[in-house]
Amino acid sequence: MTSKSMLFLATVGIAMAAPAWAESPFDGTWKADVKSTQLEEKPSIYELKNGVYSCKSCVPTAVSVKADGEYHAVSGQAYYDAMAVKVVDDRTVKTMRRKGGKFVGESTTELSPDGKTVTFSWNNINPDGSNVSGKGWQKRVSDAPAGAHGISGSWLTTGYDNVSDNGITMTLRVDGDMLHLKTPAGESYAAKFGGPEVPVAGDDGGTKVRVRWVNASTIEEVNLREGKVVGVTTMAIDPDGKTMNAVYENKLRDTKMMYKAHKQ
Repeated sequence: MTSKSMLFLATVGIAMAAPAWAESPFDGTWKADVKSTQLEEKPSIYELKNGVYSCKSCVPTAVSVKADGEYHAVSGQAYYDAMAVKVVDDRTVKTMRRKGGKFVGESTTELSPDGKTVTFSWNNINPDGSNVSGKGWQKRVSDAPAGAHGISGSWLTTGYDNVSDNGITMTLRVDGDMLHLKTPAGESYAAKFGGPEVPVAGDDGGTKVRVRWVNASTIEEVNLREGKVVGVTTMAIDPDGKTMNAVYENKLRDTKMMYKAHKQ
């Protein structure tokens, strides 16, 4: 989902040209199968207590703001610089985000009656004004501290569903030694295999990418911000040319996401 959401993506020398074929097996539009997602996760850690909301597992830095429904400045986050947290009731919390004074997204977390799971839903606004929405689930792995709101504690993500198509679709084209990527939300890049990092147009987090061939059916994409690697995606095409097996490694959290995408 792009550098903001879910990404896909050994060895041919990086200075070599692309393998020779009439049409690359990567060429075309690909849509991720959200239900195929497998996760190697670390717990997300939240605490809402004494009127303060904290995301202790947020990367690259933790986030802590008053839970009074008003926007408060935060630092260190690529896609937002202010957050508002509203306690809806004793099982539901809503968070809203801005960047540069502009609304960029919101999410709602709802605790199950037994307190063992949460359902979270989100709606993010892309730079082109389009929306990306979806929902997911987490299971509890540690209890809330005494006196804290029920969403507090440690949680493991178990799956996603209902992600809008523009958040899980991309179009690829190999042209000589260049890889072109474009998403329905307006993010795009053209990167040379084995070449320098290039900016992702339409990405408001300042992400850059570099790409290389792993072999004739596998491409590696590296995501960077401020010169630091934040994620690596490996995309491998099945022999039938219709299925892509993707692995995204989140280098900030040291987690992995594996899923399939299908040619449209």
